[in-house]
Amino acid sequence: MKTIRTLVFTLSCLVLFGNRAYANYDSDTIISPIKKVKKKPRNVIFILTDDHRYDYMGFTGKVPWLETPNMDKLASEGAYLPNTFVTTSLCSPSRASILTGQFSHSHTIVDNQAPDPGNLTYFPQYLEKAGYQTSFFGKWHMGDHGDEPQPGFTHWESFRGQGVYYNPTLNINGTRVSYKDSTYITDLLTEHAVDWLDKRDKKKPFFMYLSHKAVHAAFKPAKRHKGRYKGKRIELPSTYDQTKTGKYRDLKWPQWVANQRVSWHGVDYMYHENDGIYDMVVDYCETLLGVDESIGTIMDYLKKEGLDESTLVIYMGDNGFSWGEHGLIDKRHFYEESVKVPLLVRCPELFEGGKTPKQMVQNIDIGPTVLAEAGINKPDNMPGVSFIPILTGDSSTPSRKEVFYEYYWEYDFPMTPTVFGMRTDRYKYIKYQGIWDRNELYDLQNDPDEMYNLIADPDKQEIAKEMSTAIYDWLERTNGMHIPLKRTIKYRFGDYKHMNEY
Repeated sequence: MKTIRTLVFTLSCLVLFGNRAYANYDSDTIISPIKKVKKKPRNVIFILTDDHRYDYMGFTGKVPWLETPNMDKLASEGAYLPNTFVTTSLCSPSRASILTGQFSHSHTIVDNQAPDPGNLTYFPQYLEKAGYQTSFFGKWHMGDHGDEPQPGFTHWESFRGQGVYYNPTLNINGTRVSYKDSTYITDLLTEHAVDWLDKRDKKKPFFMYLSHKAVHAAFKPAKRHKGRYKGKRIELPSTYDQTKTGKYRDLKWPQWVANQRVSWHGVDYMYHENDGIYDMVVDYCETLLGVDESIGTIMDYLKKEGLDESTLVIYMGDNGFSWGEHGLIDKRHFYEESVKVPLLVRCPELFEGGKTPKQMVQNIDIGPTVLAEAGINKPDNMPGVSFIPILTGDSSTPSRKEVFYEYYWEYDFPMTPTVFGMRTDRYKYIKYQGIWDRNELYDLQNDPDEMYNLIADPDKQEIAKEMSTAIYDWLERTNGMHIPLKRTIKYRFGDYKHMNEY
């Protein structure tokens, strides 16, 4: 009873906080003119990486041999928020949620194929309107594969789709420029970003969005980093073998998880190659070293210019990545490794360094955070909130009591079903749509590895019911009670069982 009362209290907080955060939410809302708060506009740099999971950094100790000195420094001089989540663990939906401050079912870019519907407003547009110089460097890949300049950015450099690690072609303000001689994309983007910072109008505030391709598969490190970790191994997770030995049945895992073990996203058939998880992790970590050096280059420039104390620097991943947990790799599912992302924040003028706050943050909070530091009121259709009060110790702003999650089945990767989920500090409930399988409930305090599915436990039925109700309440509140459909007339890219079939 005590556990249930605790959950009911949490859910009551959810309603109080949720009504405030999600009120008047509609993706088609006509946004009223922005209002500025009396505040000096702060310079902001937002650095986004691809597929970087929350604990693969040197200072976390997860991988003892991984060295990320610049990320470590960013954390020690700023803050590391270990409970940061995405609303959808997939490239395009997550990037769209960052830029719009909306859930996937609201901005409708629900997968890597769904196009921009044409009615979205990106938060940098408000910054540009308020007099900011804004720039974008790197991977856009938000629902389509184009590289064309997008609204909200006074300077633009991007590439088509996922891009390439070596010898890329960049669309620079509408003109495509190709690079040769083993030009490495992480280095190139960093060089151009620093050049833009150096040539900017010093009289205007700036917002820079540096969006790396790394560390997306197929992982290719810079030549100077290739072989750095050759022969190194990670400790395999505690949930690695159960779908192979059959123990998953006793643990009450869904059958689809076991089936996925031998798919594109499973450890026994990784990306339909199976070169071995150890070598793939090494490539991943070596590729990450270029990103770490990029952070160092940006921070060195800020210090040289005397901007390092006042500039808000935010580093984040667009989604997490599993390395063998539940026998899976990649993302999409609602397990911790997939949905959690690194969030490093530094601004000595705002808060002291060395913080590791445990409050939950989501990618929909990035836009409201940046707008708040620019002195701009966020629009009503952004359900997120600024996370700066968490870092400054402002207790007057209520912290998030829960996060919600959604992932929609993809034609190219039919192995993962549609997922809806809710996570509190204590419990995680995962609800599947369109598949004959069981749902999942985990006690994260007592089972952080999500080993024991409690969905059938008699004393947990009320908790599961309450959390399922909360998910539908959230969807109804945010106009999400529908499954988005898209025209998909093509061969399935990731379905090895049914190749060359429509």
